[in-house]
Amino acid sequence: MKNFAEATIAEKKPRADALRNRALLVDTAKQVFAEKGAAATLDEIAKAAGVGIGTLYRHFPTREDIVDAVYQAESEQIFNLAHELSAKLPPAEALQQWMLHFIEYMEVKHGMGEILNATASDRKLKPSGPYALQDALHLLVNKATAAGEIKLEGEPMDLLRAIAGVLSMNKTPSRKAAAKQMVHVMLAGLRAR
Repeated sequence: MKNFAEATIAEKKPRADALRNRALLVDTAKQVFAEKGAAATLDEIAKAAGVGIGTLYRHFPTREDIVDAVYQAESEQIFNLAHELSAKLPPAEALQQWMLHFIEYMEVKHGMGEILNATASDRKLKPSGPYALQDALHLLVNKATAAGEIKLEGEPMDLLRAIAGVLSMNKTPSRKAAAKQMVHVMLAGLRAR
């Protein structure tokens, strides 16, 4: 027989459909924020996800809550991707694929930037660790360097800064293509040494 605490915990476990709706809303919000940025409304997110606005508010009572959920999910995804790619691809290829995914990550983050910056002091966003992005990049760069596939004399974060610079300076629809080209140019240079 279950005691009261066990019964209470069992009752609080979210239903499978609620978990699916939450994941759907986070994924849809990611797409809408990447497309519309700060202009995206909660109504647009709910409509694009095919759920009612009440469903969205049950999971995310405020706009900041859904922004935080998307940011958290994206940060964890980019961090975990470094480990997945390094386990299945040659080191330099894993680094390249991860950097191309980083461009998508930056696009979503850019779309949420105004919202994140507007209330950043009031919120405690926690990516997969305090230095998750840096740790993921260092893992990939260190493996590629140890394998002799690249030679990097500078700071690994400069690679991401270069990509972010291309994305922030180029406001045209071709900005992602330009950033991807930058990845290929940088890695070709690191391999040519």
